[in-house]
Amino acid sequence: MNPPNAQPAVAAPAGTTPAYETLSSLLHTRYSCRAFAPQALERATIDRILAAAQRTASWCNAQPWQLTIASGATLARLRSALQAHVATEPPAPDLPWPREYRGVYQERRRECGWGLYEALGIAKGDREASARQAAENFTMFGAPHVAIISSDEALGVYGAVDCGAYVANFLLAAHSLGVATVAQAALAAYPGVLREVLGIAADRSIVCGISFGLADPAHPANRFRTQRADPGDCVTWLD
Repeated sequence: MNPPNAQPAVAAPAGTTPAYETLSSLLHTRYSCRAFAPQALERATIDRILAAAQRTASWCNAQPWQLTIASGATLARLRSALQAHVATEPPAPDLPWPREYRGVYQERRRECGWGLYEALGIAKGDREASARQAAENFTMFGAPHVAIISSDEALGVYGAVDCGAYVANFLLAAHSLGVATVAQAALAAYPGVLREVLGIAADRSIVCGISFGLADPAHPANRFRTQRADPGDCVTWLD
């Protein structure tokens, strides 16, 4: 006997659906933009991205993400401040970066870096040119907008996990509207700068940034695409 108010079981649809095809297309065509056109987006477009991303699932529906979005003169001040600190101070993120990349994770990281450098004409071993490209993170690759994502520090790693899910949905929502994005852990390297320029409270853990706007389609960095592992490489089946 079914419990009161129980919902009937619904069988998963066979084959595919229009919704699946749409989601799959977004996932397969989105890429990390590393060169933006300068024109700003309309506020209504950004609001649509935020409305969709806000539907992200989170632990206990806590919705721990907070965004600080900088554009115009504020973004110019942030660029200048970050570039000044990059030149003189080591990174000190709120959340620890990976202790190391090993095995297949190191292989994928190298493949990603070398692929980008190849698209840009940077030879392997050219540390000066690769350093210049890395520094582009702190110009937000010329994007007209940047969102800094933070979580309540008391929520620890799981607040950051929820923010990661939010970031993924923000990227897909933006792509669905023709808006280019790049998620940037590098921007979390100098949380003191972000707090000073953007007024982010000390009890917020800075997770990452998202630079966004319209892509510069002619820039060679935007022709680079990463690959993905076969799903079977990431799953263990236990029956």
